[in-house]
Amino acid sequence: MLTLIENGEVYAPQPRGTPSLLLAGKRILKIGAIDGRALDALPLEVDIIDATDCLITPGLIDPHEHLTGGSGERGYSTQTPEIYASEIICAGITTVVGCLGVDTTTKSLHALLAKVKGLKEEGLSAYVWTGGYNVPPTTITGSVRDDIMLIEEVIGAGEIAISDVRSTEAATHELARLANDAYVGGLLSKKCGLTHFHVGDKEARLRPLRILIEEYETPPAWLYPTHVERNEALMLEAIDLTHRGAFVDIDTVEEDLTKWLRFYLEHDGDPQQLTVSSDASISSPRTLFQQMRACVLEHQIPLEQVLPLVTSNTARVLKLDDRGTLEAGKLADLLVLNRESLEIKDVICGGRRLMKNGRLTFNEKFLEESNRRIRLDGRKAKEFV
Repeated sequence: MLTLIENGEVYAPQPRGTPSLLLAGKRILKIGAIDGRALDALPLEVDIIDATDCLITPGLIDPHEHLTGGSGERGYSTQTPEIYASEIICAGITTVVGCLGVDTTTKSLHALLAKVKGLKEEGLSAYVWTGGYNVPPTTITGSVRDDIMLIEEVIGAGEIAISDVRSTEAATHELARLANDAYVGGLLSKKCGLTHFHVGDKEARLRPLRILIEEYETPPAWLYPTHVERNEALMLEAIDLTHRGAFVDIDTVEEDLTKWLRFYLEHDGDPQQLTVSSDASISSPRTLFQQMRACVLEHQIPLEQVLPLVTSNTARVLKLDDRGTLEAGKLADLLVLNRESLEIKDVICGGRRLMKNGRLTFNEKFLEESNRRIRLDGRKAKEFV
C-alpha cells in the first residue's frame, strides 16, 4: 500500500516548503512533486492524506521512559502502572527507549524487555537501556556487553545513577569499565553503546564524568547524562561537557523546558548536542509533546529550533540513522500537526497510520478479548488538546 501526503508544510526538521511525501511500506519513497495521475494508474491502493493547513514533521524520539512504571519511593502503593502504546502514540512518539531506575528488584529487565517487544508488535519502534541505578548493573545475560551484543532491543547501558543519594556510589574505575563494556558492545553490534547517566542533585554533579574523561581517557561521546536541568550549576557543567563532544539530555517532568532551553542557549550550549526526554512514569509521555508545543506557541521559539531536540539530535546520539529526519529512504515515522494549534492529527509509525484525524486507529491487543475498562486520571492531569 502507498500513502500520499500532500499540501502540508514540511519540517524535516528544518523547513522544506510544501513538497508531497510518498510512503511505500515502512519507508519514505519520495519527497517532492508527485504525479497523482500516475499513482492512480498503478494497480495499488493509495491512501491520500490532505495536509492542508498542517505541518508535517518527523515522529518524536523519546530516549528515556519507565515503560514498566515507576517504583514509587513512598511505599509499594505509590508504584505507577506500565505505560501503554496508546499513551505513547497520542504523544506523537514513534520511537521510545525504556529504562529502569532505582528499583531493579520489583521492576525487572526481563519485564522491560517483554514490554518493549510488545510495543514493537503494536507498531512502535522500541528499545531498552540495560541496567538501572546500581553498579554493578543489573543485566539479563550477566554482562552489559553481552546484553547489547546479543539482544536486539538493547542499545546501551542506563540509567546509571551518579551524584545521587540513591546511587551505589560506584568507584570511578567501575564506571570506566562499565562505559568501556557498553561502547565495545555497541561497536561490535552496530549500536550506540552509550552509558546513559542519571544525574542527581548532590554537589558532585558531573565530577564523576569529568574524572572518567580526564583520568581514564574515556571519550566524552560515550557518555550521555540526563536530568541536567536540576540547577544552574549542573547545567553549566553539562554545557561544558557538550563542548567536549558529549550529548546531554533535559527531561520534561517539571514542565519547565522553555526556561532551561533558553538558559542552555544563552550560555553557549551546543544546540546540536542536546536532547529532550519525557522521563515518563509518574508524568505522562504526552508531557514531552506538550512542552515542545509550549516552547513554540507560548514562548515563540522557532519550531525548527525545538524539533531537532526530539527528532534528529536524538536519532544521532542513539545512532538510529534511519529516522529523525524526513528524507527518501528513511523510516516512515512522521506526524501531521495543525499549523495554528500544533494539535496532533495523524501519527504514522513505520508506514502505519496509528492515529487518524486525532483518533487512534487501534486498541492494544490485550483489550481484544477483555471486558475491562481502564481510565486513570492523576490529580495533576490536564486535558490535552
